Amino acid sequence: MDYYVKIKDELVNNEVYKKVKDYSKNKSDLKTYYNVGKLLSEAGKHYGDGIIEKYSKKLELEVGKKYNKRTLFRMRQFYILFKDEKVSPLGTQLTWTHFRELLSIKDISKINYYIKIPEEQNLSVRQLRLRIKNNEYERLDDETRLKLITKENIKIEDFIKNPVLIKNKFQDEKITEKMLQQLILEDIPSFLKELGIGFSFIDNEYPIKIGNRYNYIDLLLFNIKDNRYTVVELKTTELKKEHIGQIMTYMNYVDENIKNINQNPTIGIIICRKDNRFIMKYVTNENILSREYELV
Repeated sequence: MDYYVKIKDELVNNEVYKKVKDYSKNKSDLKTYYNVGKLLSEAGKHYGDGIIEKYSKKLELEVGKKYNKRTLFRMRQFYILFKDEKVSPLGTQLTWTHFRELLSIKDISKINYYIKIPEEQNLSVRQLRLRIKNNEYERLDDETRLKLITKENIKIEDFIKNPVLIKNKFQDEKITEKMLQQLILEDIPSFLKELGIGFSFIDNEYPIKIGNRYNYIDLLLFNIKDNRYTVVELKTTELKKEHIGQIMTYMNYVDENIKNINQNPTIGIIICRKDNRFIMKYVTNENILSREYELV
């Protein structure tokens, strides 16, 4: 087989196709680059790794300068990365530029996570790059990462990061709960992204009346995908057992007085300076979660 001719034909046909069928050029790119990667991989087995440099010099002259050595190397990476995977990257809505951001990652579970979130949240390449830079995958708990590997059913709350990153405009690391709330409110979109998928903001200091006294929920959210309210309590200390009782009371109030019959039970998230796994071990309500925060 003349591998060079096959590769050149794939790339030329793709360039022509994109001019005629602009609406589906992304699918054409991914399919073409996957096929080229496969041909490069096979050619390398016959002629050695130097074949990429040899082919790139000819392609730059005959097809276009963008088909340089680095680009061909990425195409081969693309094929090698996904050739044994059950889920084909060709079925995604991601672009080739998105996939280029993922080619340096070695862990396939991590890659699959970063394929999933741009599709669900319609992330640009720049936004995806920022998520990777912020080590979003590494901040998922071990159980969630195991679910990604075993392809188990993952719940919305599994994607809440730990720690939750919060931008800090204050000079001092020692801040009050009011200051922490202020930082969150000044950049609600970033905070909701740290929590994961589907969260929307309702109000802060949300008033609820228990008996003759008013209490105030730090942040009341609603998860559109999971169809449930979310109570968020902010603590600038280590997690304490009384925090569990407080948030459980607020969750019960929301369930009995705010949510309707078609909505799922409320979840509660305690965002604290330091978690306490010994306390969480004895929490029987699986809808109560704790996460640390980190000021950045």
